[in-house]
Amino acid sequence: MSSYMEIISDKINDFDSHKVFFANDFLDIASNATVRQILKRLADERKIQRIIDGFYYNPRYSELIGEYEAVSIHELALAIARKYNWNIAPYNSTALNLLGLSTQVPTHYKYISSGRYKEYKIGDTILEFKKVNPGEIANMSLKTATVIQAIKSLGKENITNEVIQKIRENLSEKERKDLMNESKSVPSWIYEVIREISEGKNE
Repeated sequence: MSSYMEIISDKINDFDSHKVFFANDFLDIASNATVRQILKRLADERKIQRIIDGFYYNPRYSELIGEYEAVSIHELALAIARKYNWNIAPYNSTALNLLGLSTQVPTHYKYISSGRYKEYKIGDTILEFKKVNPGEIANMSLKTATVIQAIKSLGKENITNEVIQKIRENLSEKERKDLMNESKSVPSWIYEVIREISEGKNE
């Protein structure tokens, strides 16, 4: 057990501090039962932090604020989707926030999902998954789905050159190409916006 604990601790220390993990991430090291036991012990010893049942992160201490960094709710959403094999995409204010189109710090994170409806409470924050037709988010990258949901959320009348520029700045060249290729089934007005985002040049 102690050697497994050492290997798992080393793997956790190599993770990015924002990464949210769960037992399945260590099944190459030990059995599910053993991993769960080790993660529980590490949390009890305050070496990692438990967010919700079965999900943990390894927060970095911030000298600036004098406390440990809070968990990224987006990373938690990605970990939950990974565990249950769901396709997800942020929508409404969550999509806008992730693309830098809204500066409000959300207290309610919303995702559409190919899985079931589910809501989690993390402190004062709510993480909600809303079930949609799986076809709505199938065969596209998370970034493409996020852009589509942000455009839908804003509505045709609120798409300005500034919005298009802001989204474009958030995408790499490859992501812009993927966006064009993966969103051909969206309504035509959305595709026109996507074409402007993808084919335009950063100012």
